[in-house]
Amino acid sequence: MRAVGLITEYNPFHNGHLHHLRQSLALSGAEVAVAVMSGHFLQRGEPALVDKWVRAQMALQAGVDLVLELPFPWACNSAPVFAQGAVQALNALGAVEALCFGSESGDVQALQECARWLEANDEVVARRTGALLRQGCNYPIARARLAQELAPDASFGHLLASPNNILGLEYLRALRRTASTLRPLTIPRLGAGYHDEEAVGDVASATGIRRKIAAGEDVTPFIPFSALPPLQQALAEGRCLDEAHLHRLLLSRIFRGAESLQGIYQVEAGIEPRLLEAAECSDFYEALVDAVKSRHLTRTRVQRLLAYVLNEVHADDMAAFLACGPLYLHVLAFTAKGRAFLAASRKKRTLPLIQNYSRIQSILKRTYGAGNETLRLAQRLLELEVRAGRNYTLLQRQWLGGPRSGDYYREVIREK
Repeated sequence: MRAVGLITEYNPFHNGHLHHLRQSLALSGAEVAVAVMSGHFLQRGEPALVDKWVRAQMALQAGVDLVLELPFPWACNSAPVFAQGAVQALNALGAVEALCFGSESGDVQALQECARWLEANDEVVARRTGALLRQGCNYPIARARLAQELAPDASFGHLLASPNNILGLEYLRALRRTASTLRPLTIPRLGAGYHDEEAVGDVASATGIRRKIAAGEDVTPFIPFSALPPLQQALAEGRCLDEAHLHRLLLSRIFRGAESLQGIYQVEAGIEPRLLEAAECSDFYEALVDAVKSRHLTRTRVQRLLAYVLNEVHADDMAAFLACGPLYLHVLAFTAKGRAFLAASRKKRTLPLIQNYSRIQSILKRTYGAGNETLRLAQRLLELEVRAGRNYTLLQRQWLGGPRSGDYYREVIREK
């Protein structure tokens, strides 16, 4: 069975995602669509609108065949790290033939040439990008400015100025770095841009849809009919993000004091007093982010930093996770076709497959061996995933009861 990989957040699944799904299958000639999807916390540091099971069910009902969770260390991180972890997960499945992503460019050859230039000049580009970020530039502007100054092709600057191109370039670099056999494909992004709040026809960005939901507006024109019921039910029951809860939980974590913040990933020396001062005076989450933000701390970086503080993500652990890559594949949902694909590709997988966490300890011990350092690292990754899942339940507007460690109790979502 031929399979195409998609790297996603689905926050929430919308008509643009449906277009991407259908075009990916057509362009690749694949029979099976495999989505690697972020869990409860997303690439820009924000908690998801609804939990990962609701989003996985939306994807399944729209036509995705298999949904795997991208673990927190990669899901909630910079574009290069996000891309690296997702590509490693697809590689580990062993039988996915292609990776298809959306881009503003729509030209995979042009993106490949730009990616090769970035790889060849990685050290100088990283150093000078860091310097521009510290001066207050955001990431796309910094990279685009450097490309215009240093690159042999003037078009590289335009490619690096758009968010989906940037992610696409990082996917291509991750494919090269991991010596992946995945065939890269891209399709032009349809309709509204990544940050646009206004819809174009029946296509709105995920950001625009979330804003409309927050304002009580109708979003049904922008979401595939088949994918609507899980989202509508979750919103009706209050099983969705409440930023007031997020703000209070962050304050309680920050108010433990500066010493408790030391060693947290990306909490550099001198940031602790800034966090404490911002927490003292902020009335809501956006105000907290604005108060911490500075010329060298962008909004996205602050949001991710707050996610690390909330989930007590330690720098030493994160360094070990990122050096190793994902250590298991967590299945959230599959259709009958997705399940058949997993069965047919079993011998090609290079990481253990987990359907829920009830047997994960025995699977990890069998895979890595008792007392093995990799086993201990996998167990620490598991602890982080469970902690992030429990914390997410505290961020929801309503809690309907039951165990907060849902990964141990939730069965894989199956096609009805």
